[in-house]
Amino acid sequence: MRYLEAGKRHTVRFTLNGRAVEGDAEPRLLLSDFLRQTLGAFGTHVGCEHGSCGACTIQMDGKAVRSCLLYAVQVEGKALTTVENLATPDGLNELQAAMQKHHGLQCGFCTPGILMSLTQLREEEPNADEARIRDVLSGHICRCTGYDGIVKAALDVFGDVFGKN
Repeated sequence: MRYLEAGKRHTVRFTLNGRAVEGDAEPRLLLSDFLRQTLGAFGTHVGCEHGSCGACTIQMDGKAVRSCLLYAVQVEGKALTTVENLATPDGLNELQAAMQKHHGLQCGFCTPGILMSLTQLREEEPNADEARIRDVLSGHICRCTGYDGIVKAALDVFGDVFGKN
């Protein structure tokens, strides 16, 4: 990575949800803040700002990452995907619809990050079982649901409808 002078703004160019974007950022600006404040990607939520809660999870080059643990200048040339990109032109994608069907959200604050992590899991392990789903969810804090609806939604989409495979 090139040397970046503190206090000086640098142009950052990358792909966000399939389209080329750019914006100016100081080297210390967190990616989560850049996405929200500069690019208007408000689906990326900011919770703990320490990488513990998972609310800010996005995908970078297809992998789930905590955007509060990255600086905006670190994503130069990368491909980022946020929750705004999950829905189809026809409406909610299958995972989002299952979350709605199984009441996998209440306040919704944690939902975007959870959806991004479960999306990666589904792409990499389409037959993940309940234990694996719960393992991935252990990196997310949800204070409202108790996780049961989230797990049921994931199992519905992953094919193991409530452990009956």
